[in-house]
Amino acid sequence: MKKAMILAGPLLMLGLTGCVRTVASVVTAPVRAGSQVADWATTSQDEADRNYGRKMREKEAREGREAKKAEKARRKQCREAGYQDCG
Repeated sequence: MKKAMILAGPLLMLGLTGCVRTVASVVTAPVRAGSQVADWATTSQDEADRNYGRKMREKEAREGREAKKAEKARRKQCREAGYQDCG
């Protein structure tokens, strides 16, 4: 009987390691889920900088298109008025 207990002990321990890992992952799951929600709800400084840079590039591109359109309209108006040097 003692031999059986001595042999069963290590086998039982090997079998329980999976259970311990499972229990640990189940216990820590709400904490990980909460931290993930907090991560989704907040913006890091890097994300804020990246978003600000994107916003500025889009604004500059939009302003560039508008300036180009306005210059084209000004030149057209100048030519329609009969001026020779509209550049």
